[in-house]
Amino acid sequence: MENIEKMLADLERAPDGFSEALRGGSEAVLSRRPDEKNWSAKEIVCHVRDTEEYFLSRFQMILSYDEPKFSPADAGRWAVERQYHRNDAGEALTAFRQRRRETLVFIKDIKPNQWERACHHAIRGRMTLRDYLNLLAGHDKNHLDQINRALEGKG
Repeated sequence: MENIEKMLADLERAPDGFSEALRGGSEAVLSRRPDEKNWSAKEIVCHVRDTEEYFLSRFQMILSYDEPKFSPADAGRWAVERQYHRNDAGEALTAFRQRRRETLVFIKDIKPNQWERACHHAIRGRMTLRDYLNLLAGHDKNHLDQINRALEGKG
């Protein structure tokens, strides 16, 4: 997924995909975990809401610093500390939409010569800004698939 325009289009569509997946789900259904190790649909939408802010700050850092070093996020800790199971899925989705709009505004201002700026990720190694955009687009797809599995009761 190297094409920036395609990745941007995917990022623009993602909130609607999450909304469609959650539509009509009762609180009980959205809160149901498929098993002990996998998150509920509500927890997943809280995760994408929070990681959206994280991705935007990383994009900003890649443009502001020479090859910053990043540690991986501790998503499991966030889920516990931020009490995802107590959040409202609709409110989390609304916040995700707003954060995604902010991310897209920022990304659309990136100049062609800036896409090769890079960072060093503790697990993934050296990544360009383009690589990080691809990671975000893949993150959306992964978690939308995960929501659909959770709603089907599958891990």
